Formats: sequence, structure tokens, C-alpha cells
Amino acid sequence: MDADSLTRSLEALGAAEPKIAAALERAGYPQPRVRPRGYETLLRTIIGQQVSVKAAASIWDKLAGIVGDVHVPAVMLAASDADLRAAGLSRQKAAYARSLAEHVSAGTLDLDALPEDDEEAIARLVDVKGIGRWSAEIYLLFAEGRPDIWPAGDLAVQIEAGRIMGLEGRPTERQTRALAEAWRPHRGAAAILMWHSYNTGVI
Repeated sequence: MDADSLTRSLEALGAAEPKIAAALERAGYPQPRVRPRGYETLLRTIIGQQVSVKAAASIWDKLAGIVGDVHVPAVMLAASDADLRAAGLSRQKAAYARSLAEHVSAGTLDLDALPEDDEEAIARLVDVKGIGRWSAEIYLLFAEGRPDIWPAGDLAVQIEAGRIMGLEGRPTERQTRALAEAWRPHRGAAAILMWHSYNTGVI
């Protein structure tokens, strides 16, 4: 989702929902969030789970220094447990990283040919250990630019959706998902606005 398509989607949302228009007026238009499609982005997602951005970058650099070309799934499969621990990966994350490498190497996960249907694509991604629905949705939104992805399980999305829409308290994931039904097919842009608004602190 490039800047032009993001702007068009947000303008469509603002025209349909005055509360979103007001949020855009207060917070301004967000920049697009784009990540490369493919194995590296998903591996970085696994490595970054439950750690800070700085810690994730440090682990990635250590991993590359120890195992070599970390962009190649076969390299991850050949790495020993000791190598992965030395890079800072927990036993669980090492298992997740290997699961991803196995799926990609075996061709059971083709990141260049995910199903066009969003739910089918999410189901394909969550077959990998360590990739839950949130991670799958984030990948499809940022790496593939799918315009109608709505990560309703994201805490910031829940908080900001509730604030913008004037709800009392933070809506649940189910409520957040239901809230955005009226925003199809622009829910991806709505999610990017939620993160932007949440981080600006103006609402």
C-alpha cells in the first residue's frame, strides 16, 4: 500500500465516517508502512516477538554473524542449537525459525504465491509454528500491501479504535473486528491510522 493508495483509502473512510475524518484532522495523515515480501520479513517477525526493536536488531546481527547468510532458509536449517542460542534465540524461537525455514524450503509455504483470499492466506501462514493470526495479518498488510487487513487483536488498534469512535473502555478483539465491518474494503488504512493516532497522542 503506497502513499497514494493509503491517502485515497483514508479519504474514503473519512467521507463515510465523520469520527475518522476528525481523527485525520487531529493526527494528520500517516506514512505508509512497507516491508519486503518474503522469508526474511517473516523471520524478523519471529525474532522480534516479545522483545524491543533494539533487541531484535541485535539478535538478527548476531545470528547473521554466527550462521552466515541468514536470508537463506537452508542456512537456518543447518544451524545448530548452540549457534541459535549464542545468537540470543530462545529454544522456542529457534523452533519457530526452523519451522518457517522448513515450510519455505519444502515449498509448503510459497511466499510469492499466497492465496488471494485474505483468510486463506492467513490460514496458510499460521501453519508455521510461531506465526499467529496477528503476525500473519501484519505480514499481509505491510509486506503484501493488502488493503483490507484488520489486525483486531492488536492492543493499540483496539485502544485507538475505541477512542476515535467514542466508546467507553477498550473494545475486545471481537468488538474491534465488528466495529470495522463498515470500513471494508479500507480496513488496512484504518489500522495504519490507528497506530499513527495512538503514537501521536493527540486524541
